[in-house]
Amino acid sequence: MALHIVANRPDPAILTLPWGVPLEEWTSEHVVPLPRGLSRHIVRIVRLRGSTYAVKETVEPIAFREYRMLRDLQRLGLPAVSPQGVVTGRVDARTGEELPAALLTEHLQFSLPYRSLFTHGLTADNLPSLVDALVVLLVRLHLADFFWGDVSLSNVLFRRSAGDFAAYLVDAETGELKPSLSASMREYDLTIATENVFAELLDLQASESLTAEVRAHDIVDMLAERYHALWRELTAEEEFAGHEVWRIDRRVERLNDLGFDVDELDIVTDFDGDRIRIRPKVVELGHHRRELQGLTGLHVEEAQARRLLNDIARFTAKYDLGREDRQLVAARWLNEVFEPVMAMVPPQARGKLEPAQIFHEMLVHRWYLSESAGREVSTLDAVRSYIDTVLLKRPDEAVTEPQ
Repeated sequence: MALHIVANRPDPAILTLPWGVPLEEWTSEHVVPLPRGLSRHIVRIVRLRGSTYAVKETVEPIAFREYRMLRDLQRLGLPAVSPQGVVTGRVDARTGEELPAALLTEHLQFSLPYRSLFTHGLTADNLPSLVDALVVLLVRLHLADFFWGDVSLSNVLFRRSAGDFAAYLVDAETGELKPSLSASMREYDLTIATENVFAELLDLQASESLTAEVRAHDIVDMLAERYHALWRELTAEEEFAGHEVWRIDRRVERLNDLGFDVDELDIVTDFDGDRIRIRPKVVELGHHRRELQGLTGLHVEEAQARRLLNDIARFTAKYDLGREDRQLVAARWLNEVFEPVMAMVPPQARGKLEPAQIFHEMLVHRWYLSESAGREVSTLDAVRSYIDTVLLKRPDEAVTEPQ
C-alpha cells in the first residue's frame, strides 16, 4: 500500500512526518507541547518548519468527509479550523499492519481548549463570556444552514477577544450543510449543546477546575436563553407604522452594535404604505473587525476591534482630530500608539498573547493604574507596569518550537 496525501496547499514537509508509526507513539521530535481538548480520536500537534498542524487519526471515509466539510465552512467564511489535508495508505513500519487515515488541520494560533482556559485562570465569573462565544458560533453556523450535530465545549477552540472570547469549530465530523436548516434541527442542535455543556461543567467540577458553587443547570439555561435572544434579534420580522421608517436604521444599528453587518433587508409595505415589515435576510458577524481592518490593516477578533476603535476615538478626541480624514487619523494612531506599545514587548513575552489582546489588557491596566493614582497614567508607564507585573507572568498561548 502506497502513502497517499490529498492537500489543498501541499507542504512538502508533511512527507517527513513518521507516518509509519501510530500517532500515539509520535515523540517530541515532531510533537509540540500544546494543550489539546478532549477527543474520541488520537490527536497530536506538530511543528513543521514555520507551520503548526493538528493531526487526527480516524477512518478514511470520515477523514475525507470532514476535510471537505471544513473546506466548505472555510469558503463560507465561518469560524472553523482550516483543513490542510488527508493522509491515507499508512502502514506500521514494524508490523506491516494498516494504520488509520490522518486528517491535518492548521493549528489556530493563540487558541485554547476550554479545559486549558480554566487551568490558565478562568473562573466561574468568566462562564457567561464563554457561553456567549459558543452561542455566537452556533448562531452563525445556523444562519449558514449548517447542522453541527455534536455541539460541545470540547469541539471548540477559544481565542481571547478583549474581555470576551471568540469560538472556532474544531470537529465537523457530524456536520452537514443543508439547503435550508429547519427550526426543529436548530432546536435539536441546541438540545445537544445544553446536554453536552451540562456534562462538561460537571466534569470540570469533579476535577476541581471549577467551583462546586456553580449551578450547571443555570449555565445551560442561560445558553438556551441567549441563543434564542440572539436568533430573534438577527432574524425576527419587525412591523411598524409608515411614518416610523427611522426604525429601519435603528434595527440595523442594533445589529451593528452586536457586531453583525446586514447585507440585505426584506422590506414589505402594505398598499397605502401605512404599515412596514422588515426582516434581515443576510447577516454576517465582523462589523467592527472589518471597520478596523479597513482603517489600519489589523486583523483581530470582533471585541478586540471594538476596543481598538474606541482607543482610536479617544486618540481623535485627545488631539482634536475630529475634522481630519478618519483613515489618516487611524494611520497616525497606529504609528504613534499601537506600534510603539508592541515594540516595547520583550521577545520572550511575545508568545504570551496575540498583539491586539496585549494592547487591550494594557488599556485595562492603564485604567486601573489611573484610578488608583487619582490621575491619568501615561501609556508609556502603563505599558512598562503591565509587562513587568502581568504579561511576563502569563503562560504562553502561542506555539513554541519543540525542544
